[in-house]
Amino acid sequence: MAAQILVIEDDPVQRRILTGMIERLGHIAHVAENGRAGLELLLRRGARIDVILLDLMMPEMDGHAVLAALAERHISTPAIVQTGQGGIETVVLAMQAGAFDFVVKPVSPERLAVALGNALKQSGRPARGSAGRRSRGDVVRFEDVVSASEAMIRVLDLAKRAAQSSIPVVLEGESGVGKEMVARAIQSGSDRAGKPFITVNCGAIPANLVESILFGHEKGAFTGATEKHAGKFVEADGGTLFLDEIGDLPLAVQVKLLRAVQQGEIETVGARMPQKVDVRLISATNKDLITEVREGRFREDLYYRLNVFPIAIPALRRRKEDIPLLVRNFVEIFSGEQRLAKTLTVSHAAMALLTAYDWPGNIRELESAIYRAVVMAERPELDIADFPQLAVTLPDLHAQGAVPHLTPEPFRTELLVGTAANPGHTAHGGPAHAGLNIAPSERRAIRSGETVVVEQAIPSVDAGGHVRKLAEVEEELIRFALKFYRGQMSQVARKLGIGRSTLYRKLKDYGIDPDDPFSEAA
Repeated sequence: MAAQILVIEDDPVQRRILTGMIERLGHIAHVAENGRAGLELLLRRGARIDVILLDLMMPEMDGHAVLAALAERHISTPAIVQTGQGGIETVVLAMQAGAFDFVVKPVSPERLAVALGNALKQSGRPARGSAGRRSRGDVVRFEDVVSASEAMIRVLDLAKRAAQSSIPVVLEGESGVGKEMVARAIQSGSDRAGKPFITVNCGAIPANLVESILFGHEKGAFTGATEKHAGKFVEADGGTLFLDEIGDLPLAVQVKLLRAVQQGEIETVGARMPQKVDVRLISATNKDLITEVREGRFREDLYYRLNVFPIAIPALRRRKEDIPLLVRNFVEIFSGEQRLAKTLTVSHAAMALLTAYDWPGNIRELESAIYRAVVMAERPELDIADFPQLAVTLPDLHAQGAVPHLTPEPFRTELLVGTAANPGHTAHGGPAHAGLNIAPSERRAIRSGETVVVEQAIPSVDAGGHVRKLAEVEEELIRFALKFYRGQMSQVARKLGIGRSTLYRKLKDYGIDPDDPFSEAA
């Protein structure tokens, strides 16, 4: 049965596009040109509306006002908000106000299908094109990969193409982003499905055992080799060998791996003749392999043999659209594992907190946080209090445990005029004046209540009293802006008054890492 979707959007072109997408998914679209008209239509139709697709920026009554009105009237219809600005502040506020999910304009048909599918599942209606739920077993299909963001849709599209052949694949990304899961999905989607999938963590094997574990050894090949060992390549024969942390492989072993890739044969330790194997290689790394090549830690010829089809998996902080979906998926899985009578729910405030957090450990850290919360839960709904480790790490949290507005507050500058032992001087031993040349890494922005306290503003003169070079001041200002706006590149560029392409060029020129802007400051 087709679902009833209410589209509240002031742009007539967007209304037509969204209506077309919704109808192609097999649902019925109802449209309203602003928040007030949408609310009136919703009240008239009552329970016959299954999902609301809501634009946040509208005249008369905007999306935030609509969410507030829904909460006031205790209307629980899932609302998916649309934002033209990818800023996390807008998203967090919408999640706090009760939004079920969010999409960034212009939304793709695939992303809309995922969002609607999950919202319909929440409302108890059958979903068409809904996202799969994560499998806890060894077999992972593409539909099991929980994702909603445009970035992950592109990753999965590339992975599906890679699955159609035996081309070597390198999965790049930080630890915990789900590289092994994508590798297993590639295996399941290929003609090697059902064949062995063997994983090797190259960074966890002692250097003197790597060769034996990968290629095997004959009995008596070395001291302690009391019996023959087949090795991982032989175990994976006919299937897939997943080499995790390939960048940690010793150079001596890289030579033998190159031969295995080039000629499809391995040299077992202690054997007289090479052995033919039929193995599809998928490698993963959290390092920049080309840098490893330049610095002599990774063979260039092996790099080009392995890096035929690279797929970069973005960090979770770069695809926050996936967080609500992942949270609900993990809560459902762990509620089942804990044999709870009913799946736990997640409060709007808790979802806003989880969405605002940057998850340096990526999906693995998120999964652990949800697991802990479900195990320790004392109520049927998870709230901020169930995530104490996150509440203390976000500087924007008020003491009462609510996620505040994340819009940057006004600045006031405050100089550190010295220590208690030496009140007229700074910790650097010099006089306390605004021209001190203190390293950027030693200056930081601190949010205190409603005011941002900046310890030692960017100085205009150096320690010798001379005006500093413009490039130095510009570099420090860019670093500070990246930190202050939490790496939101569009907002940083807008506030600095430059284009995004110019910002990216300056990041490259100054060697600034947008994820850790002060990491290279001295």
